[in-house]
Amino acid sequence: MPQLLRIGPYILYFWSNESAPLEPVHVHIAEGKATQNATKIWITAAGKALLCNNNSRIPDRILHRMLRTVEANSAEFVQAWKDHFGEISFFC
Repeated sequence: MPQLLRIGPYILYFWSNESAPLEPVHVHIAEGKATQNATKIWITAAGKALLCNNNSRIPDRILHRMLRTVEANSAEFVQAWKDHFGEISFFC
């Protein structure tokens, strides 16, 4: 699982074993260690962050901060996705 960032106890990462066909660009957020069913955030073509689910049950205040962090780093995350998976598509 390529780790993108660590913010306190939270990690932002890609899950390497994504389904086929490959899902649109997104990051997972989990506290402690990476899990397949962690909070998922889509990254749009415009660089916005859209919450897909909050399976990690991240508190709202922290989740809002994480969404802003994803948006601030969206260009780097999209490039990292392309480098890792070799292709790119967006949810919207």
